[in-house]
Amino acid sequence: MRLRVVLVLILALLMTAPALAASVRVTIDISDQQMTVAVGGVVQHRWPVSTGRSGYPTPTGTYHPIRMYRSYYSIKYDNAPMPWAIFFRGGYAIHGTTEIRSLGRPASHGCVRLHPDNARVLYRLGQQHGMGSTTIRVQRCPRLTRGYRFVRLGDVAAAE
Repeated sequence: MRLRVVLVLILALLMTAPALAASVRVTIDISDQQMTVAVGGVVQHRWPVSTGRSGYPTPTGTYHPIRMYRSYYSIKYDNAPMPWAIFFRGGYAIHGTTEIRSLGRPASHGCVRLHPDNARVLYRLGQQHGMGSTTIRVQRCPRLTRGYRFVRLGDVAAAE
């Protein structure tokens, strides 16, 4: 009987291990002002963001959250609200914004701004999976297609 209980417990732990091991990967593309959120390697969300405007760069690199606040107010910028804040480097954070019209273009003092609903979703994922299992990557991806026009191969041959 004891052995059966132990085996059931081990089986239950093995079945829940993938859920516990799932990681959250947040990728912020400064070039496109987009955030992609993958959970357990599967993309779950793509959202527009606002990163640092001219003179206020958002730091690039790979980070883990260092602190999280459901409600936070900026000490540096006139008590500006920063709901669902996830700090990843010093005073830099991902957080909700009231400046929703600015999403999709650089507008912040270096933080990563999100729609408040999306910031709440991200915050809860960080809580659920843990700060140690959450990775934040901020990068500037070159726009390889800028200045190029795509054509079908048959069109190229016909044009010659």
